Amino acid sequence: MQTYLETPSECFSNLKDYPFSPNYISVGEFKMHYVDEGPKNAKETVLLLHGEPSWSYLYRKMIPPLSEKGYRVIAPDLIGFGKSDKPTDLKTYTYKNHVDWLKNLIVALDLQNITLFCQDWGGLLGLRAVAELDSRFARVCAANTFLPTGDIPPKEDFLKWLRFSQEVSKLPVGKIIQNGCVSKLSPDIIHAYDSPYPDESYKAGARKFPTLVPITPDNPETERNRQAWMFYKNFKKPFITMFSDSDPITKGGDIFFRRTIPGAKGQKHTVIQGAGHFLQEEKGELLAELLSEFIQNNP
Repeated sequence: MQTYLETPSECFSNLKDYPFSPNYISVGEFKMHYVDEGPKNAKETVLLLHGEPSWSYLYRKMIPPLSEKGYRVIAPDLIGFGKSDKPTDLKTYTYKNHVDWLKNLIVALDLQNITLFCQDWGGLLGLRAVAELDSRFARVCAANTFLPTGDIPPKEDFLKWLRFSQEVSKLPVGKIIQNGCVSKLSPDIIHAYDSPYPDESYKAGARKFPTLVPITPDNPETERNRQAWMFYKNFKKPFITMFSDSDPITKGGDIFFRRTIPGAKGQKHTVIQGAGHFLQEEKGELLAELLSEFIQNNP
């Protein structure tokens, strides 16, 4: 049996603007938490995937307006994050395991007609899930994310982040979110991002994620990501990008999606002004509005 930690529920009490009821499902050996808002029998499902080192709190501004339009909105916490179980063994966190955990959630909830909104690692995982569970997805929106194969050298900004994440004695999750935003966050918001991690022992997943990005062609997941790109070269379902104007990590990555994917042709791609890496934190209401338009314009 794998050892894992559960963040005490009191750590999540009185979080600002996060009134959502918790839901849990088993994905292999672990429990994954997810927000499930809107009608369960909705024709359309919106799947919101966070990345590193955030959790579903990042989507608190997008969930209500989307669910109020009649969509079923699912926002999971990846294993190791938020209210989900947090394995303590770093070796448990592999790229493939994360993809499998996500796919387990999608299949177990029998999600159909999914519009995927993915940012950061949400894209590295979600875009793989689309390629491997194609029939369940109707549309894709990629925001400040990428699907790396290691064939293009990483930016220096990413390498600096990689070094920092592995060398710092205490991973300052809330401050990392702040540093990835253009605007100043209030102390209660920074506290909410810190809340899943009472101490460093809870941060194994957050520690491991940066090391899993395929930045060299010999990465264990490089070949599967190459296969996913081959899939996307023939992907005709609606695909849109919403990248922000102030993210040094992913800036320019939207061009690869727009040039490669047939379903991206003719779509209303957007550059989100005045937002950093965590654009959902800064422009969540706008993103929800644009995502709803995307769904309505591509029935």
